[in-house]
Amino acid sequence: MIRKLLPVLLLLVGLGAGVGAGIFLKPAAEDHGETADAGHGAEAAHGAEAGHGDDTGHGETPSHYTPSSGPTETVRLPNQFVVPVIADGQVHAMVVIGLALEMSVGNTFSLVENEPRLRAVLLQLLFDHANIGGFDGIFTSGEALLALRRTLREAARAELGDEVQDVLITDLLRQES
Repeated sequence: MIRKLLPVLLLLVGLGAGVGAGIFLKPAAEDHGETADAGHGAEAAHGAEAGHGDDTGHGETPSHYTPSSGPTETVRLPNQFVVPVIADGQVHAMVVIGLALEMSVGNTFSLVENEPRLRAVLLQLLFDHANIGGFDGIFTSGEALLALRRTLREAARAELGDEVQDVLITDLLRQES
């Protein structure tokens, strides 16, 4: 009888230990109430009313994605970007990234006219990102990808204007060599 109960008891003890560890290691919940705006005062309210986007003030960056408001259309860049990851003077990995632009409806973007300049700017930015270690470690974490997307969006806006709402990462692959 004990031989039959022992596996069940071990299963229950393991399950209880797993639940306990999960509860103990759970990250602290963020408070999205009025206390989140404490210390920002009228400047935060003015920034939100003026449409200044993701500005959270004091150098902070939002840790969640907030999609653009209003209708948009997506323009997929036809070729993927291939970025070498170099360490100690040798290529250690290749990163392949597919990108798409989320544009305002009725935009004047022409793939034939604007793609070469845009690709050059984005590729240089991706090379810089690789050179500072952006594709090392856990580069697919939410915060890392948001930071990369934010940088890509700013570069695309500098090249094409404010009709670029966002830059979407559609494919991401790292191949070790």
